[in-house]
Order: sequence, then structure tokens, then C-alpha cells
Amino acid sequence: MTRDFTVYPAHAGDGDVVGEIHAESWKAAYMGFFSPEFFAEAVRRRRGKWHDVLARGEATAMLAAQDDRPLAFSYFGSSPTRPESAEIFGFYGHPDGWGSGIAGILMAASLETMRENGFRQVHLWTLRDTPQSRRFYAKSGFTESGAVRGHDFGDGNPIDQVEYALVLG
Repeated sequence: MTRDFTVYPAHAGDGDVVGEIHAESWKAAYMGFFSPEFFAEAVRRRRGKWHDVLARGEATAMLAAQDDRPLAFSYFGSSPTRPESAEIFGFYGHPDGWGSGIAGILMAASLETMRENGFRQVHLWTLRDTPQSRRFYAKSGFTESGAVRGHDFGDGNPIDQVEYALVLG
């Protein structure tokens, strides 16, 4: 079976699609990290926040589709902590696309867009205890920087995140 992948910029009208990908990815990958009550609300917020985020246009959002169905998104922009570097603020794939190769295609397009925008480096944070995402970032050329931080998603229980970085050549 031939897969037809496309990558394109996300716009304010894509808020429902991006929210669906974000929520379904969270449901599959993060449920065990939070209490059921907090988790249900966190998923609801992720499903509903993207119209406003995309409308503000403060960073770049890209969607990747397989056979015209959007299944992954990236959200990145200027790093607030490192001049001349980009930061990937969010990179999520719908579980229906896991293993299809769509995430790798989206990452390659995202990194190329960062290069075209003049960034020389990129970094991101991911949960320490998510081996699937960590394998993906390593496969995409990122290396661990050694930095670790506790991130509070709003429930008062910080979870360790590890930083990954890549020099854009």
C-alpha cells in the first residue's frame, strides 16, 4: 500500500484538527502520569485551546497528513531562553499514525523550515519517562543535553523533563 504524506502550515481554522491530535496523543501517552480527574481536564483543554493559539500566530505550526488525514503536528518558534535558537514547544502524533513514518516526515519538514528561518540550533523538552518520544528524537538526530527540569502541568506535581538539542547544519 502506497502512503501519500503531505506537510503544510497550520492555520487558525485548523484548531479542531490540531486539538484532536494533541488530545488523542496525550490520552495514549500520558495517562499514567496524572490523576484521572486532572488528566480528563488536561485532555479537554488540549482539545480546545488550539483555535486561540493558532490565531495568535506567535509561533509556527505545521500539520502532516497521511492520505489527506492530518495525523501529526509540530509547534515551534524562537527559543525564549536561547537567542538564535529555535524551540519545539509541541510535537504530537495521533496514535493512528504511530509507526507510519509520518512523524519523521513532519520532523524533517519542521527542521528545514527552522533552517530556512535562519535558526542554527533547536532544542526541546520531553518527559523523562516516555521512551517512545525519546527514541524518536534520538532517531531524528537530537542528543540529550544533560539538562533536566521539573515541569508542573498544573496539578502541583512536577514531572521530570529532559532536554534534547540539535545543531541545524
